[in-house]
Amino acid sequence: MVHLTDPSDQDGTSVPAVATAADGGEPRRPHALLVMDPGTFALLFPGPQQARLQRLARVGSPLCVQDLATPEARERLADVEVLVTSWGAPALTAEVLDAAPHLRAVLHAAGSVRGLVTDAVWDRGLLVTSAAEENARPVAEFTLAAIVLAGKRAPWFAATARTRRDGWSFGQQVGHRELTNRGRTIGVVGFSRIGRRVVELLRVLENDAVLVVDPVADPAEVAAAGAELVDLPELLRRSDVVSLHAPSLPATYRMIGAAELALLRDGATLVNTARGALVDTAALEAECASGRIDAVLDVTDPEPLPPGSVLHDLPNVMLTPHVAGSLGSETRRMSDAALDELERYALGLAPLAPVTRAHLEVIA
Repeated sequence: MVHLTDPSDQDGTSVPAVATAADGGEPRRPHALLVMDPGTFALLFPGPQQARLQRLARVGSPLCVQDLATPEARERLADVEVLVTSWGAPALTAEVLDAAPHLRAVLHAAGSVRGLVTDAVWDRGLLVTSAAEENARPVAEFTLAAIVLAGKRAPWFAATARTRRDGWSFGQQVGHRELTNRGRTIGVVGFSRIGRRVVELLRVLENDAVLVVDPVADPAEVAAAGAELVDLPELLRRSDVVSLHAPSLPATYRMIGAAELALLRDGATLVNTARGALVDTAALEAECASGRIDAVLDVTDPEPLPPGSVLHDLPNVMLTPHVAGSLGSETRRMSDAALDELERYALGLAPLAPVTRAHLEVIA
C-alpha cells in the first residue's frame, strides 16, 4: 500500500531516556553543536536565536561546523550530547557517531532527515526530531497562492503579456466565465502535513468540492477538514486543479503518468510543490504543449529541467526554482522549533516532533 500521509501515531520505537533538571533547580544545559552550512547558520541563527541557544545549552568554539571530519569538529564531537542540524549537514555515519560517544539527540532545524540520518543513528537509539511541520506552512501558503492564480489563469496571462505589446486584447481569448476562484473542484493528492494545511487554507475559497486521495487517511479526519476522500482516478476526472503533496518514495515514483494526466479535464491545472519525481516529465511536457492542461511547477524531475525542455517556454506553465519552502525570515520558524525541542530535551520532556526509522518508510 502506498502511504501518502505522515503517520500520526508512534510506531512503538522508544525515545531514549534523557537526563532531567535537578528537582527544583535550573534546567540542565547539555553540550550542543550546530551542524549546517555557513549560509544556513547565518539565516537560521541570528542574534536572538543564538542567545537562546546559549541559554539552553553549553556551546564551545566553533559554534557551528559543516564538515564533521575536521580536527576542530572531532574535538567538539567528543563532548557533544545534542546536534542541532539543518541544510548542508553531512550524513551521520557510524564513523561520525563513533567520534561522538555522548551524543543522545539530533534536532533537525529543517524538514526531511532522509539524507542526514543513517541506520547507525537508529541502531544507537538516538532521539531524532524534525521541524518539517514548520516548513509545511510556507509550502501550503505557496500552494494556495498557486491555486488562486490558476483560477484566473494568471501564469498564462503573465507569460503572454511578455510578448504581446498590442494592448489587452489577448485577454479576450479566455472567456471570463472560465476565470474564477468560485465553484471549482480542487484535488489534493496526499493528506500529509502539507496536504492537510492546504485543505484547511482552501476554506477561504468558495469551492464546489475539495477531494483528497490517500490510501491510509482516515475518512472521518478528511471529512472533518471539509474534504471528500476518493480514489486517484476519480480525483483526476473531477478536479479543476490537482495539487500534489505525496512523499517521494519508490511506490510514488511517477504516480502521475500519461494515463493519469489523460484523465484530467480540459483546462485543468496541475500544481506540484512536493517532489518532481511524482510526475512523468515527458508525459507532462506533451500534455502542456498540446495546450490541454496547465501546470504550476515548483519542483521538477530532473531539477532543474534541461535547457531543451519545452516547459521553459510554454505560456501555460509557470516554473519557480523550488522556492515554496521556507525562505528568509520563514526559516526561523524551524530554528525556533529546534530550540523548543532542545529546551524540552533539557527538561526531560517528550519531544514534539520525533522521527523514527519507520517514519522514513512513508514520509519524504
